[in-house]
Amino acid sequence: MQAAYSQDVDGLIGLAKAYFEAAYTMDAEKFATIFDPSASVTRRDDQGGAVVTPIAKWLDLVRGMPSPRDAGSMRRDEILSIAITGDLAVLTLRLRLPPREVTDLLSCFHLNGRWQIVQKVFAAEVLS
Repeated sequence: MQAAYSQDVDGLIGLAKAYFEAAYTMDAEKFATIFDPSASVTRRDDQGGAVVTPIAKWLDLVRGMPSPRDAGSMRRDEILSIAITGDLAVLTLRLRLPPREVTDLLSCFHLNGRWQIVQKVFAAEVLS
């Protein structure tokens, strides 16, 4: 059991690293490889409600975003926590995407032999 758990953690750390790299370069194709095609992205709107965006639409938005790498920003990525229950996991990540710092909760399933993101819920704070 310990070896399986270790592989799960290693796989999730690898997923987080791929996510951080995709975010730093704003690479929609790289994001597409780690999200399940049925995934969605949820955030709060300015009125305090929730906005849910299908992953395909979110990837289109990413294609139009400037990358922190191209802006010369320093990377600041953190894995805050990893919680695993069977084939379900939640990653809590924090990363800097100037002018914001973003906290992501990524719900993941182990599908087809690998971890994939099925839901991204995030909040962003403007850096001071």
